[in-house]
Amino acid sequence: MKALQLTEKNQTPVLSEVPAPKAEKSQKVVQIKAAALNHRDVWIVKGMYPGIKFPAILGSDGAGLVDGREVVIQPGINWGIDQRFQQKDYHILGLPENGTFAESVGVNEDQLFDKPSHLSFEEAAALPLAGLTAFRVLFSRCQVQSGEKVLITGIGGGVALFCLQFALAIGAEVYVTSGRPDKIERAITLGAKNGVIYKEADWSEKLEKIAGGFDVIIDSAGGEGFAKLVKLCNPGARIGIYGGSNGVISGVSPQLIFWRQISILGSTMGSDQDFEQMLAFVNRHKIIPIVDTVFPIEEGALAFERMARGEQFGKIVLKVS
Repeated sequence: MKALQLTEKNQTPVLSEVPAPKAEKSQKVVQIKAAALNHRDVWIVKGMYPGIKFPAILGSDGAGLVDGREVVIQPGINWGIDQRFQQKDYHILGLPENGTFAESVGVNEDQLFDKPSHLSFEEAAALPLAGLTAFRVLFSRCQVQSGEKVLITGIGGGVALFCLQFALAIGAEVYVTSGRPDKIERAITLGAKNGVIYKEADWSEKLEKIAGGFDVIIDSAGGEGFAKLVKLCNPGARIGIYGGSNGVISGVSPQLIFWRQISILGSTMGSDQDFEQMLAFVNRHKIIPIVDTVFPIEEGALAFERMARGEQFGKIVLKVS
């Protein structure tokens, strides 16, 4: 079968002929119709991820067919029985197991869920990892409610856009930040109330002027700017963190946190229960993932280049078969 195979660090995966997978005990082989990239895949290519092995078939997101059944794949493996956190051997499809950037992949049967019928395979492939991460940080962790004021940082990436779509679906009032004005404009067309450019020195002051304080803030950056997010919190606010691209957090006033009763909540991926609830939410609200670009798998190198440049607004998808 054809697959995008990673053979060495800092080299884009190349299309190769590899042996087709065979279903092991409790597994099914999924004929992949579409797969989607995540920043995780780029980090693995750059060597910025533990447990990298060569050769490897990356890809955590996928949708396809099993015995004629249209399915999406739950990319998280071995969450465990405690809904509060994942167990030690929890990992994600695409490393160390071979992933979805191939014509077929073997996965555990309990990782297979019915594809939402209103979605194409390309749209469904865009959903699993980012949709799961967004659903857990918004609902399982931050318990966002209708009518609350929500800030989502770094709009344009897959998780941030799902957070926007999900929060809007329940009637929250949503604001965004981005490094690019065109991404803010696109977010507003989707329903965001307003947004600011985080590269501007007075971005937090502008936000406070146009929005006041926030009940829920969803952040993927951390770094020095995080202290400004704390200052934007209403009493009783919750800050959900699912990434740390800007590094170590510093300059946060503990007085603001305890006096305003602010909760800071870490979140990563989600459990099988979160995934099932996320799919039910997507079906109920007829959510359609934002797809930035669809590349044939033969042009996988172009897909990785676009992801690495950070130009995308939504998910980058590979059409596999």
